[in-house]
Amino acid sequence: MAVILFMAAAVIGFFWLNHQYEQFLQTPLSIDEEGLELVVAEGSALKGIASDLANREVIKQPRYLEFYARSNDLAQRIKAGEYRIDAGARPADLIQQIVDGKVIHYSVTLIEGWNFRELMAAIKAHPQLEQTLTETDGAGVMKALGEPELHPEGLFYPDTYHITRGTSDLALLKRARARMKRYLEQAWQARDTKLPLKSPYEALILASIVEKETGVAEERPTIAGVFTRRLNKRMRLQTDPTVIYGMGESFDGDIRFRDLKQDTPYNTYTRRGLPPTPIAIPSGAAIDAALHPADGKSLYFVADGSGGHTFSATLEEHNRAVRKYQLRRK
Repeated sequence: MAVILFMAAAVIGFFWLNHQYEQFLQTPLSIDEEGLELVVAEGSALKGIASDLANREVIKQPRYLEFYARSNDLAQRIKAGEYRIDAGARPADLIQQIVDGKVIHYSVTLIEGWNFRELMAAIKAHPQLEQTLTETDGAGVMKALGEPELHPEGLFYPDTYHITRGTSDLALLKRARARMKRYLEQAWQARDTKLPLKSPYEALILASIVEKETGVAEERPTIAGVFTRRLNKRMRLQTDPTVIYGMGESFDGDIRFRDLKQDTPYNTYTRRGLPPTPIAIPSGAAIDAALHPADGKSLYFVADGSGGHTFSATLEEHNRAVRKYQLRRK
């Protein structure tokens, strides 16, 4: 009789435990509407993850979570990273998410028209990027990237990049650098013929000027056409953004007539041809415009006060437009 009672108790106990286990698997985790952030460190054991969840009162039976993962051959397949577990998720959902490596992604946006100093300021301020660069000036960054002979301006493709927490600043810069190299090389191969540009780098320089001069996206090819014709005619480009770039940190937001006369390697009022380096990071659209400039006769343009420009073929027309829009602004 004792044996029968023992066996009956064992069977009842088994079914009770099985019921408890099934109930555990079907019960949503204790997560509020904002979701749960879970960090799985490199080399973390499932037992530690389950214990952490129990301590945070997300689950009540950490051993059940371990048993589920091990019995389904998932315990050794979890991936390190930062996860957001949504409200309503069940234990199996959590395990599957960290097995699939569906980590939280953050965005880092590099904006077209930024100079290198602005780009690095954004990278250094990003809380999810790991700051590994000991030298963040241009020379230090390019040395870390393995291209110490290059000036950093304009070399990084502007876009929104998705990262995970702990991505290094150098890794992001490598991605943006590789993206720009790839885009520029492909665009150069498809360029218009008879351009006054000797290399992809010269195209990058011109594209950066087009980017800084463009207020309305549709005008990029037209502005590129003006500069292309001026280069072909050996006219000075006479573009304010290059002067401003050459002024560096002394620029106070207002460009004056005397600034246009102050010679620097970037002053396209005092020097013919392109400046020695890009002055900003150009978009792909600006690169395309520089390599496929719009046809036409205009050699001048002036801001019309609405974000766009008025284009002129002669200096006389241009001077009239300047007087018109300068008077309007006054």
